[in-house]
Amino acid sequence: MKLISKLLLLLSIILFISACTKEEQPANENEKEKEQTVDQAEQKVTEKDKETEEKAKKESIKADPLPTTYEELARLPVGKLVDFNPDIADPEKTLEAFKGLPDISDNPSKQELDYFYRELLKLVQDEFKGPDNLMKEMRFQAIGSPDMEDSRYSFKENLNVEIILDASGSMAQSIDGKTKMEIAKETITDFVSQLPEGAKVGLRVYGHTGSNADSDMKLSCSRSDIVYPISSMDGELFQTALDSVQPTGWTPTGLALREAKKDLEAFDGQTNTNIVYLVSDGVSTCGDGPVQAAKELYDSNISPIVNVIGFDVNAEGQNELIEIADATDGIYQKVNDESELKKEFDKISDLAQTWKDWKEKNTEALERKKVQNELDIFGYITEEGANATFEGSEIGLILFIFKENGKMDMESYRYLDKVNDEYHDWINSEVEKFEAELKRLNNSSYAEAIKALEEKYQQNTQ
Repeated sequence: MKLISKLLLLLSIILFISACTKEEQPANENEKEKEQTVDQAEQKVTEKDKETEEKAKKESIKADPLPTTYEELARLPVGKLVDFNPDIADPEKTLEAFKGLPDISDNPSKQELDYFYRELLKLVQDEFKGPDNLMKEMRFQAIGSPDMEDSRYSFKENLNVEIILDASGSMAQSIDGKTKMEIAKETITDFVSQLPEGAKVGLRVYGHTGSNADSDMKLSCSRSDIVYPISSMDGELFQTALDSVQPTGWTPTGLALREAKKDLEAFDGQTNTNIVYLVSDGVSTCGDGPVQAAKELYDSNISPIVNVIGFDVNAEGQNELIEIADATDGIYQKVNDESELKKEFDKISDLAQTWKDWKEKNTEALERKKVQNELDIFGYITEEGANATFEGSEIGLILFIFKENGKMDMESYRYLDKVNDEYHDWINSEVEKFEAELKRLNNSSYAEAIKALEEKYQQNTQ
């Protein structure tokens, strides 16, 4: 009887549980349906939020404006991939080099395309010199003219030229079968041999001690030596000093400029025309403030004219050397090989000869020099136009490679190609206007031409 009672009790419990389960089942299913509905709603909200966020992101993208004047163009820094040279036969090389550009493969907005173009341009930006640089060149060529108001550009009884030569390890690299140091030495030797009697020359080097190893950084960055103190030319002694220099170490450009200031302290600007030429193939690697050092040299009572030559230099080094030249109101010129380096030193030789004519009161030669307005001054316009053409073609080729390899659609390509053409057409039109201005000044003296350009330049920047 007890067994039967237990069985009945067990059966009742089973039936009760079963009934409860049946009652709860629809409720659970309803809950699941409700949860699914909520999940779907949340997913829709999330997707909408993402769309709104993406739209806001696209609308917030703002490209830096393109330059609107020649002067603004000239102030743009040189791009780190300026000499890249894209090759259609090797698209992967281009895609890898420019992989950091914004992704415009998926229905980009106009803002995104404009931003892409501006970022691409920054990478391949060429050097444009503009009116300000030309005026610096013309002032340099006009040294000694009685029309020049700045006493820095007046000839004095003494002419001193100090060459500061980068002898860091990178100067051991070769160009056309010769090391950069060999080319520099040969060019400098040729230059000093043409200096007129009475002119003094000095040679300071840096980067010539230690090595490129980290362990030698302190040693290399703490040395800059004047291997030929400023004095009259002794060919044999000068050559011995020059031959002793070997490229090896780090690059303390700031130290060399500060030491050059000490070299010239005895030659004040009142009675001396002091010219400093810095020849370097790269950026300072010693954290020694080369731009500030250059400014300190320029602002001293030495009153030097400081010119800078970038020898086969990369974009980073080029931008720093341009800053050094700007800090001293000097000329920066990039040279790529022996002939171009020689051409820059020939300008100093011409200047030295003009100083000799001035001392000898050779008025006929001085007058001829004054009104000549040499082709190498005005002819740099050709280089400006070539830079515009090359830069535009290079960007056009990069855009084509991106399009052909699925990185942008045809509509985006057409838009960017049009932007590129219009921008570089504008640059060429500015160059042509400047060339026409120079032709109108062709029969003027240097001083008159400079004055006219300065008045026009000041009007354009007000």
